Amino acid sequence: MKKEKLKKKSKERKMPATKYIFVVGGVMSGVGKGIATASMGRILQSKGYSVSAVKIDPYINVDAGTMNPIEHGEVFVTEDGDETDQDIGNYERFLNTNIYKENYMTTGRVYRSVIERERNLEYGGKCVEVVPHIPMEIRDRIQRAVKKAKAEIMIIEIGGTVGEYQNLLFLEAARMMHLMKPEDVLFVMVSYLPIPSKVGEMKTKPTQHAIRSLNSAGIQPDFIIARSRVGIDEPRRKKIAVNCNMAKEDVISAPDVDSIYDVPINFEKDGLGDRILEKFGLEKRKKDLVEWRKMVQKTKNAKKQVDIGIVGKYFATGDFELADSYISVIEALKHGGTANGVKPNLHWINTEEIENNGTETLKRFDGIIVPQGWGSRGSEGKIKTIKYCRENNIPYFGLCYGMQMAVIEFARNVCGLKKANTEEADPKTPHPVIHIMPGQKELIEKKGYGGTIRLGGWPCKIVKGTRLARAYEKKFGGKTVVSERHRHRYEFNNKYREKLEKAGLKVCGASPDGKIVEAVEITDHPFFIGTQFHPEYISRPLDPHPLFVEFIKVCLGLGRQTADSGRQ
Repeated sequence: MKKEKLKKKSKERKMPATKYIFVVGGVMSGVGKGIATASMGRILQSKGYSVSAVKIDPYINVDAGTMNPIEHGEVFVTEDGDETDQDIGNYERFLNTNIYKENYMTTGRVYRSVIERERNLEYGGKCVEVVPHIPMEIRDRIQRAVKKAKAEIMIIEIGGTVGEYQNLLFLEAARMMHLMKPEDVLFVMVSYLPIPSKVGEMKTKPTQHAIRSLNSAGIQPDFIIARSRVGIDEPRRKKIAVNCNMAKEDVISAPDVDSIYDVPINFEKDGLGDRILEKFGLEKRKKDLVEWRKMVQKTKNAKKQVDIGIVGKYFATGDFELADSYISVIEALKHGGTANGVKPNLHWINTEEIENNGTETLKRFDGIIVPQGWGSRGSEGKIKTIKYCRENNIPYFGLCYGMQMAVIEFARNVCGLKKANTEEADPKTPHPVIHIMPGQKELIEKKGYGGTIRLGGWPCKIVKGTRLARAYEKKFGGKTVVSERHRHRYEFNNKYREKLEKAGLKVCGASPDGKIVEAVEITDHPFFIGTQFHPEYISRPLDPHPLFVEFIKVCLGLGRQTADSGRQ
């Protein structure tokens, strides 16, 4: 009798077929499809469902690794070593879980797979065509991502905007999936509603045209997320509903907000999560967004502030400055701030400004970060910045290239190796304290750049008694080996390790076999740490990375003390 009851309960709890939500853009790019996707994921996850997300980029590039970060934004590296679009990072931060390579695809990646399969006779001698074989490959990749993530609900963001030629095959794949199982597929359009200053009225016509363009691909959106400077009002909500063949309750207001972490809460004001579950025929399983709301409220309640300088070179594009090149660093600093009840004020300093004008501009900061970077341009400005931090006891945090620059600065100005450098900037340097990793030189000679560097999660053994160990202690307890993500081609040259350590630059983290230096520090400095890995990749609002928490904590303490002495 008991067995029969258990079997019955098991059947009742059995999840129906995986549900799919396709997110497309209307009117223009850059209005927040990635954040909308991540926010929907967070909402549905908070209602008790296993959720994951896929990003589709319409580029011929096989991955994002070779793209200029000023044009495309940050390259985000997954735990399994894929170089992806920055939206994958948003998915990880909002869903508080790892996203893997199966969840990222580009036009180049899809076409390459189909061509390889054709060459291997996997199509059984058929004439392989763009339609249906490319959409079928897209569909199969989505299914593999579902299987890997064990997702009950998979959200698929299609990059770009409706009406672009590059998107057609991805839209066709989505249309085919909806045709096969209409009850399991929903479409969401994130569209922009402009408010021309001379008109003074929110205009819906561009969105109406975008929806008609989507209709021409055989797709009718189930929801419109109405992005604008302010929330959508009732008359315009009704106008979109009437002209676009949908209920006005499915037009979701998405005004500009101070923090991206407000977006899920804003969506829930219009009941987006429950509307999605209703259309899928699913029940809400538990109370929603409790932890998330607490985190957002804690961020808003922060009274203290610190000023952090980010010294890099990937800011400018024409007459505009963009922070997307360092989006994970920015978010990790915010996470560290929230953990400390602090609001970090971020200031962008171009390395070439330091090279030309000196370090005077750095005096107003409580702490300084030199993030990732490539090549020789601006490197001397970074070295001057690091020297200033070391000599003036200003908290310094170097990430990847920022760690390598710290090694060079220390070698030059403490160890007396005046021409010390990285082989990346000066291949003929007499003191290559940073040199190319074994096996990479041959790849460069063959111009094998894409996907060939050290990527993904690698183990790091933490040295006891160091500041690094103290920072990790709260999160990892007595654990001495942790996984951190990498993206680099050059590394610390162990020939100089003994000399540098004797002079005071301590190796505080290394590979388990001790051969690869992962982190360095000056232990008697308030905070001077450089990591070869990228801790920002795994920092999340509900699980901040301990190094960013510690960095902000030290900046706050020192900022208070030095404010009285007139530094601020």
